[in-house]
Amino acid sequence: MVALVARRGRDLQRYNDQGHRLVVGCIPYRLKVDNPRRDEIGQALQVLIISSQKGHDIMFPKGGWESDETIEGAASREAVEEAGVKGHIEGQLGMWVFKSKTKDSCKEGYMFPMRVTTELHVQKSCKQQWMKEALDKLVEQLLARSSR
Repeated sequence: MVALVARRGRDLQRYNDQGHRLVVGCIPYRLKVDNPRRDEIGQALQVLIISSQKGHDIMFPKGGWESDETIEGAASREAVEEAGVKGHIEGQLGMWVFKSKTKDSCKEGYMFPMRVTTELHVQKSCKQQWMKEALDKLVEQLLARSSR
């Protein structure tokens, strides 16, 4: 087990022109077999999801993108802090604007696939539409890669 200290505060937080907080996350995944055939992707894909702090929902690791890090660095940091995994960040899946659950504001979120290489420690169904869309994009990207 690895003890990690998450960053705190909003001093370095990035915001867009509309004042929306910029967040970055990833879909940590691994394939049960190397180079699965196109028709095997669905069976080979394993995706890591985490529970929310209050435990009422599931989500992908994500959090604030800070001014002293790259977007990929932020995605990697969130994967370590929230899911306890390291891996290779791959091409961006997209950007989604979503409403904050705790505040009356919106966030602009960027998602990346992350192929898991290391599990630092081990830690239901998805209600968030943008999470489903990001997962669909990951499957599309893996399918496109396997057909090359």
